[in-house]
Amino acid sequence: MAETQKKQDAELMQLVTFSIGEEEFGVDILKVQEIIRTMEITKVPKAPMFVEGVINLRGNVIPIIDLRRRFGLQTREHDKHTRIIVIEINNMIVGFIVDSVSEVLRIPSNTVEPPPPVVSGLESEYISGVGKLEDRLLILLDLDRLLSNEEQNVLSQV
Repeated sequence: MAETQKKQDAELMQLVTFSIGEEEFGVDILKVQEIIRTMEITKVPKAPMFVEGVINLRGNVIPIIDLRRRFGLQTREHDKHTRIIVIEINNMIVGFIVDSVSEVLRIPSNTVEPPPPVVSGLESEYISGVGKLEDRLLILLDLDRLLSNEEQNVLSQV
């Protein structure tokens, strides 16, 4: 039993951390393809409310989702810290606009707790857990559940 516990202690999660408003989020680094500065985003008529538009990234057209809008937060102007995190979700490449990207973190998996039953401000189905760091909490997003199957189908047609 003690050996199993040591193995769990040693298991590290590698996360890309970013901010939206006052909150800090983390996503599995293996899902992240790249992080880019904002670029010109082409609006798409009749796209879902949270879809900012599409970009052309080295010949690939990628739908761009504003995570502020996705989470029902007030939008804000993009600035020099705003980034697009390019992620693969269920074999589809999508870009997420975030306020800023912080760092790549390695945290022990045993410091992650399941999300509390009531998570204020965010729909808890997107949250896979909460990482307890020394001086702060990190909300871990479940990227596969961030978009419903229906929304993924809509995005694939954008």
